[in-house]
Amino acid sequence: MHKINIIEKFNKIHTHWDPKIIAELNDQQVKLLKFKGEFDWHKHDSEDELFLVIKGKFEMQFRDKTIILKENEFIIVRRGIEHCPRADKEVHVLLFEPTSTLNTGNVTTGKTKTELEKI
Repeated sequence: MHKINIIEKFNKIHTHWDPKIIAELNDQQVKLLKFKGEFDWHKHDSEDELFLVIKGKFEMQFRDKTIILKENEFIIVRRGIEHCPRADKEVHVLLFEPTSTLNTGNVTTGKTKTELEKI
């Protein structure tokens, strides 16, 4: 057992849309991610995802609405719901999701990451 400093871990991330694993528990992964710009529209047929904003803000776009998330706010995107994160400026996000979750869900794009680095 050891403690994890989220800010120290974010300082090791120098890319966008490239989630890093910082912990695992009960077949779930805790990931950190920096992003800027728009991701790809996608959905996860079998997994729910939790997005917690640590620094900055972003929009979670859905087909029927957009929700703005600011620091210390989170959203759970339920399985099967198509979504697309977007940020005008760099945002730091903590993700909590099942180990089986592929970042681009049901689509394969240039942003798909099949192997995630542990930091």
